Amino acid sequence: MNFEWFTVRRIIATGKHKGSVSAPIIKIAIAAIAAGMTIMLLSVATGFGLQEKIREKVMAFNGAVTLTHLENQGQLEDVIAWELTSATRQELSTVDGVSHTQATAHKPGLIMTDQTFEGIVLKGVGPDYQWSYLNEFLESGRWLELEATMSNGIVLSRLLADRMNLGVGSRLNTYFFDQNKVEEFGPSAKARGFEVVGIYDSGFEEFDAQMAFVDLRHIQRLNRWPDGAIGRLEVFPDPGVDVPDLTRTLYDLAPLSIDAVSMHQAFYHIFEWLALFDFNIYLIIIIMVVVATINMVTALIVLILERTSMIGLFQSMGTGNWRIQKIFLLQAGYIILWGLFWGNLFGLGLIWAQDTWALINLDPKTYYVTQAPVYLPFVYWGLLNLGTLMLCLLFLLLPSYLVAKISPVSAMRFDG
Repeated sequence: MNFEWFTVRRIIATGKHKGSVSAPIIKIAIAAIAAGMTIMLLSVATGFGLQEKIREKVMAFNGAVTLTHLENQGQLEDVIAWELTSATRQELSTVDGVSHTQATAHKPGLIMTDQTFEGIVLKGVGPDYQWSYLNEFLESGRWLELEATMSNGIVLSRLLADRMNLGVGSRLNTYFFDQNKVEEFGPSAKARGFEVVGIYDSGFEEFDAQMAFVDLRHIQRLNRWPDGAIGRLEVFPDPGVDVPDLTRTLYDLAPLSIDAVSMHQAFYHIFEWLALFDFNIYLIIIIMVVVATINMVTALIVLILERTSMIGLFQSMGTGNWRIQKIFLLQAGYIILWGLFWGNLFGLGLIWAQDTWALINLDPKTYYVTQAPVYLPFVYWGLLNLGTLMLCLLFLLLPSYLVAKISPVSAMRFDG
């Protein structure tokens, strides 16, 4: 049997440091590593979870890439129509990494009731619209059923419905400026009546405060567009596809008058805010690893001092300093593994509890979600554990060199 492993097993099996000076130090070291791993797991899971959830919401409402006319850039309203041919759409849909494309058009207007009014943006959708991306947000009623005849249904957000005191089955009037018909005092107004068929709640106030879904043909008629004309083409990627690369590919394939805008460009302020979470996660990981390492260094020094007589005995028998160092490093590794075990037990348990029962709620005005989402990829979990173990052992190499400073004669006389 390997000498170092045999010695470590005997030390662990016989005393386990009970009643020794090192006993409380070792317990503190294990607790520090466990607490650090718990905090690291929670910070990574909540940080990644929030980033992933917000990305999913932005993509669900707008697609990962939006193709739109150059003159419509940065506007709420799609003023210039894009007469998308079937050949162009087929070419864009067959690009590697494209999962689905759907045609939409946007038009701002006013909702008016007897008591109040609100500004909205109607999002016109067609039969190709994938409601599955939004199913989790549907609170009551249903999504639009788009058939051969034009639907007069409208799907409002819970925020707008509460402000307007509307529910499923309510009827409302909407008013729009007709830019194509200018009268003496400005553009004339057009009116459309709708029936509320569904209410959604995404928790994303930037969308909920204004967006309502209607049949795309309403937008076409309001803007006097021909059948088949659209405002935008939303593109959804396959899992794992790099969105900036896909954006560049679609831009090269689209007609000259059409621009490809990624969700990162359209919602730059949101993704810049999300990027700050990466810095916070790295900072927390560094602090926790430093704390765990300091505690382990202290524990290792105490272990070496407590075993001075044993070190002297091994040195007098001709055992090299590096082999004795390995004994203490293996013992430290055993302590670190116990800390990682308890840290993973508590950390993964808390992540599971949050994912199952949503114990922690957030303000959607600040975080765009109502509950703290958690997401921990297996690869990041493995890297956290392996990285903590390797870094702690690496930093323990320096204090382990105390073994070489111990004189065999002095060590044999040492009474710990």
